[in-house]
Amino acid sequence: MPWATDAYDLAATEDFLRRTGGAWLDGTAYGYALVATDDPDGTVLGSAGLHRRIGPGALEIGYWVHSAHTRRGIATRAAAVLTRAALDLADTTTVEIHHDVTNAASGAVPKRLGYTLLATVDVTPEAPAETGRRHHWQIRSADYPASPIPALLGGDPPRGGRVQR
Repeated sequence: MPWATDAYDLAATEDFLRRTGGAWLDGTAYGYALVATDDPDGTVLGSAGLHRRIGPGALEIGYWVHSAHTRRGIATRAAAVLTRAALDLADTTTVEIHHDVTNAASGAVPKRLGYTLLATVDVTPEAPAETGRRHHWQIRSADYPASPIPALLGGDPPRGGRVQR
């Protein structure tokens, strides 16, 4: 993630969300700012999103948490919420999370949420710290009810293979 730096602040988040507005409109990506709800200034904790870049019926989740806010479950909670939202869409049955093989913190998120590790694939690195090898994790709507996500979110499991709100 070349855009993710320690200088990522509210202004950078607003700029990122403004630039991704077109993706919202055409349904190719949905970006979210992760902000502290208990802070009147709305401290930016990171960002997350759903991306239609892995094929029909599927969405990929991406997330980034500022280094000052890691190891607090923020990425796990964001990925849980986005998994549920993705599987609530009528045209989505699969959600994936991809991360560099050396990024243990990112890899812990799908594992905690009950995703299955599908493959390790070779890719072109996008940032200096990336190795060019990525783990691909997946959860399907049929697997969601038995995953830890419904308990984490305090919601009922989906009915009929779909997440219900």
